[in-house]
Amino acid sequence: MVQKITAKIGPSILNADLSQLHVESQRLLDSGADYLHLDVMDGHFVPNLTFGHPLVKCLRNKIKNAFFETHMMVSKPEQWIEAMANAGVNQYTYHVEPVEDVPLICRKVREAGMKVGIALKPGTPVDVVVNYIDQVDMILIMTVEPGFGGQEFMKPMLEKVAWLRKNYPTLDIEVDGGVGLNTIQFCAEAGANMIVSGTAVTGSSEPGRVMRSLKDAVTQVEEFFCF
Repeated sequence: MVQKITAKIGPSILNADLSQLHVESQRLLDSGADYLHLDVMDGHFVPNLTFGHPLVKCLRNKIKNAFFETHMMVSKPEQWIEAMANAGVNQYTYHVEPVEDVPLICRKVREAGMKVGIALKPGTPVDVVVNYIDQVDMILIMTVEPGFGGQEFMKPMLEKVAWLRKNYPTLDIEVDGGVGLNTIQFCAEAGANMIVSGTAVTGSSEPGRVMRSLKDAVTQVEEFFCF
């Protein structure tokens, strides 16, 4: 029996109005978002700085049941595991690049009660995940350089997605960066099933329509290829 993966759309709130974050996040969920993608940046691993666990905790106090994924663009992901777990995060996705002991971080994240995601920058070869694949729930392939929203989509990164889908057919594979209506078909055909979209969703007057279109593109490819 083929285990079927599921298309999921997680809008990034990176470009949302932080003063209205609860309202905007709830609007995205009411419009059909499957989860919220929360970009955490420390000003070291990436040059930008966003927010940390206090804001996430405040958001969780307002939104009780949504699935929160934090994308930890930080130099020391081990430093924030407990704080994010206590803030109500469901999945802790961190970058392998600054980490010496990836299995250790995976174990600590899981022990804290969260799902484990690992993320790869554009310059990181995809086969580094082979040693960790049995310890993660999801792999995030960045289709832009992490750190800023609104960048141009890097289509060659989808070769990583295709390699992962071929070798790990039941794995959750997420793409993040420049994903919108003009690029979703490429992502879907490569095998991505978890789609992070920022400005294409949050900047639209009809975010629900955009998210439905993104999800439909992935679902149609999944049904055709029986992912």
